[in-house]
Amino acid sequence: MKKIKNIAIKTSATIAVLALCSAGFKTEQTYIISQSIESGKTSDQLPTHTNIAFKEGEILSYRMHYGIINAGVAILEVKPDLIDVNGRKVYHIVGSGYTTGSTDWFFKVRDRYETYMDKDALLPWMFVRNVSEGGYKFNQNYAFNHYTKKVDIGNGEKFDIPTGVQDMVSAFYSARNLDLSNAKEGDIFSLNCFLDKEIWPLKIKFVGKETIDTDLGKYRCLKFRPIVQKGRVFKKEEDLNVWISDDKNHTIMRAQANVLVGSIKMDITSAKNLANETSKVN
Repeated sequence: MKKIKNIAIKTSATIAVLALCSAGFKTEQTYIISQSIESGKTSDQLPTHTNIAFKEGEILSYRMHYGIINAGVAILEVKPDLIDVNGRKVYHIVGSGYTTGSTDWFFKVRDRYETYMDKDALLPWMFVRNVSEGGYKFNQNYAFNHYTKKVDIGNGEKFDIPTGVQDMVSAFYSARNLDLSNAKEGDIFSLNCFLDKEIWPLKIKFVGKETIDTDLGKYRCLKFRPIVQKGRVFKKEEDLNVWISDDKNHTIMRAQANVLVGSIKMDITSAKNLANETSKVN
């Protein structure tokens, strides 16, 4: 049972720890970001990417299922105010998740993931991960310097990073700006993500178009299949599928995973302050 619960939790978008010290915490992170930006003043300029997929104040909410059980809630929020650091505008984006109902009784989850993402380069300056899962807790703070191509994970440890690397939250928001207008079935899109001291090449395959029913109504969607490692959690490559809205928002509407011990599903329940018109079918 513990294995089942762990798999379910790691598939979710995970939860908010108390924002008790958020004001002071933001000041500390802003200082670290400032140091990274300052060191790059004489270096090559960062790339410029136009963001059309999301805007400040966007909030996406999801319901998590394990089989027929409503197991939790996940929320993705772009904070309403941009942060100005050394002349760079920065998004503060928070991904949180928590268990509900009976799941909360036997395996409580309270996790919070944050990224401080450059508005014009769509690259992360800082990644923060606070995990609390069934009594297991850990924290991670990554400071990215895209001028020196280094990421500082603390305790004197620094790692080389390639151009354009993302963290696990910024990767989602960067990917929403991919040009999918001419995508053909079988096309593969990829980006690099730094996590747990490694560079992870994330690849997703375009499967086709579908119209799905959601709590918000019917939506035209693009279906993707992340390329996953078979045998550890998934039996085969087709066991993980993601549906995103077929519009300029590229919002995740549904994600479903068939794992070795069951099925996990994430469905959208609310979408506020979207940047563009949606693909809702009237």
